[in-house]
Amino acid sequence: MDDSAPLPSTDPGRIADMTDGSSNDSDNISTHTLIDESMSKPFVLPSDNLPEVVPSKPQDKRLVNGLPPGWVKLNVGGKIFQTHRQTFNREDGSFLARLCQEPSMLPSDKDSEGAFLIDRDPEYFTSVLNYLRHGKVILDHGLSEEGLLEEAEFYNMPNLITLCTERIANRNKTKKNIQHVYRVLQCHGDELTSLVSHLSDGWKFKQLVPIGIENMQQNGDFTQEFVCVVSREYVESENAHHNYEGSDRAQVLQQKAMRMFSI
Repeated sequence: MDDSAPLPSTDPGRIADMTDGSSNDSDNISTHTLIDESMSKPFVLPSDNLPEVVPSKPQDKRLVNGLPPGWVKLNVGGKIFQTHRQTFNREDGSFLARLCQEPSMLPSDKDSEGAFLIDRDPEYFTSVLNYLRHGKVILDHGLSEEGLLEEAEFYNMPNLITLCTERIANRNKTKKNIQHVYRVLQCHGDELTSLVSHLSDGWKFKQLVPIGIENMQQNGDFTQEFVCVVSREYVESENAHHNYEGSDRAQVLQQKAMRMFSI
């Protein structure tokens, strides 16, 4: 190889291009990129044009007395009751409906919790409130239709007054028509236990009368004869007058047995 061979010529502009191409990206950004400093600042509206921001308040869904809208609290004789105002629609125009509507049509005192104060029997008010809920008269043990009628008249509830009046009339009619049927059964002393234990269908033991007759059994022992009186209640119908004869006959036999015992 000839060492004296001439080297290829080099273009200075090309070298410059090659040099620029070999430089890193950061140099290119800093050398050729123009940054508008005004665009880097946040855009702020003039204070005069800012809209007024009013913080939203949470919706108050509870009343002053702590109940949801539409509910009412009653203090009846010291006992608290809670119910919806629509419950009183069954007796529209009653004392309770007028008292609890908004605004109330009747002036009334309230306790510290905002409950209407009513000076009545709370036990009967339970039956009144249940009637307003389902339309039926249900009395707890110890309560009477007459007592509920008094409450219905106080609260001015015509429909409840009618129901109580009808129930009282039907009850009195049933009591008036209740009759007793008597049966007189004769048995030996060793049969008494079985006889009394097998009473059914409403029959009740009324009286046991010995009739003074002793029978000798096969083993030589004597057994006493008894008359056992039992009775049962029934409601008299219009065509049941013939039952009087059987009832009277049973009473006659009972009296006869008692006379035999007293002799």
